[in-house]
Amino acid sequence: MTHTTKGQAAIVVGAGIAGLCAARVLADHFERVTVLERDSLPSSASARPGVPQGRHAHALSVGGQRALEQLFPGFENDLVLAGAVPVRSGLDVRVERPGYDPYPRRDVGLTAMAASRALIEFLLRRRVEQHPAVSFRTGCRVLALDASAAGDRVTGVRCDGADAADAADLVIDATGGGELTLALLQAIGQPPPERTTIGIDRGYASVTFELPSYARPDWKGLITMPLVPESSRSVLIFPTEGDRWIMSTGGRHDDQPPHSWPAIVEYLRGLRTQTAFETLRAATNVSEPAHFLFRASEWRHYERLTGFPCGLLPIGDAICVFNPVYGQGMSVAAQEARLLQDLLARVAQSPPTMPRLALDFFAGAAALIDSPWVSAAVPDFAHPQTRGDRPADLAQRLAFVSALLRLGAEDALVHRLTLEVVQLLKPRSAYQEPGLLARVRALMVPSAAG
Repeated sequence: MTHTTKGQAAIVVGAGIAGLCAARVLADHFERVTVLERDSLPSSASARPGVPQGRHAHALSVGGQRALEQLFPGFENDLVLAGAVPVRSGLDVRVERPGYDPYPRRDVGLTAMAASRALIEFLLRRRVEQHPAVSFRTGCRVLALDASAAGDRVTGVRCDGADAADAADLVIDATGGGELTLALLQAIGQPPPERTTIGIDRGYASVTFELPSYARPDWKGLITMPLVPESSRSVLIFPTEGDRWIMSTGGRHDDQPPHSWPAIVEYLRGLRTQTAFETLRAATNVSEPAHFLFRASEWRHYERLTGFPCGLLPIGDAICVFNPVYGQGMSVAAQEARLLQDLLARVAQSPPTMPRLALDFFAGAAALIDSPWVSAAVPDFAHPQTRGDRPADLAQRLAFVSALLRLGAEDALVHRLTLEVVQLLKPRSAYQEPGLLARVRALMVPSAAG
């Protein structure tokens, strides 16, 4: 595909998943793309300090995987060659949820790749590094964004230890918290975006382990969900490269996981089922437990702004930080990069639309975020101690989800649809199809349905 260069230089701040995907897109439209990263980037698939959740279990949904394949053709093959494990959604994963231990297992025709977050990032970075327009500058801490005197355009970035600013026609803020963008808005006197916050206070403990051949289960993945509100304790186990497995377990508020391996195994005994405990009793840990406390999900509603400085675009976690237990962040970031790719292709054909790039991107990103955000918010608010504005119809929403899952257990097509929504292939609006809606409502308890 031939692209028209719209600028001399672009800068991406942050070399995580969102930043790498954005850099690949920009490389088709700018003569030079510089990725600035404060970490030293490892020469192999290993965790780094700038990714505090890097040693925990991560999931790349089928929707995210397909977005990465579009951005980096052949990426799925890269994963396979590097040792990622194919996992058939619905069949290879044992899902234990209240009332279903397990939920019916079926092959619904969707396959995802299980791999460590470090491997996914490393393979993406290796691809981006091969592009002649892209260069990396590591150990570089960006202090602030530079803007024009009128504050209507970002002109570059200022780095720690640099005498002058690095100039750019477009700056992508792919930092985890998006503080650079928020600080710039404050500096030019523009109100920050509204925020929706859901406080969950969830603690995690993750361990990479090996299993002897005699103890291999008949599943590749395990998800055990709690019985709310009696418990918040859950577990996720998936295979990873090197014939190993990764386990992440945790709870909310006062039910935090312990720090030693033996204590974590005992913690698993307190889950609603004993599947994980029985599996881990035979395991040998090959990593020390990693811990993380996730305080809150947060969506910064840039799509509600009526104006925004030209030459700047936050992406990924800089817009929305998801509850990591649902495995949505990497995939949404990849889909946002695909959105950016489409918008820049449109700009290349019609230069006057460049000033609207950010506002168009924010509108499209909000549409991508909405379904995974709601999918997480409803079960998060089922926990009584969750902080935030509960939907007035929360009971009815929970009843709808329960009835939908009951229907999916009986109907393979409905089961596939729910997995397509979870895997970010379809929006939640797919549940509003009149025939399906009528069947679900018929299963809802009368008090909630009414």
